[in-house]
Amino acid sequence: MTAAAPPAAAPPVALADAAIPRLPRGVRLHHDRVRETWVLLAPERVLKLDPVGLAVLQRVDGATSFGAIVDALAAAYAAPRERIAEDAGRFLDGLVARRMVDLP
Repeated sequence: MTAAAPPAAAPPVALADAAIPRLPRGVRLHHDRVRETWVLLAPERVLKLDPVGLAVLQRVDGATSFGAIVDALAAAYAAPRERIAEDAGRFLDGLVARRMVDLP
């Protein structure tokens, strides 16, 4: 019997700079004062955010392009734009898959 091949790594996410992410109806950022943490609330779901996820989602307003969000994060954190684009793209792509972010 041969061993199964390891699963292929997920391809890198490449959101278009012109894509404009937005929070769909019923999804919002919320500061949980009891737990002193930020969460993303959706119908029957809660996602606890780390500081990086919060920084990305605070810039998702339905009007700002993904490219502008990446540029703002790269400037704010003095980080390479390519790395920010990859990480933020992967994060937003995961939220799109969970229907917690829309990319119209």
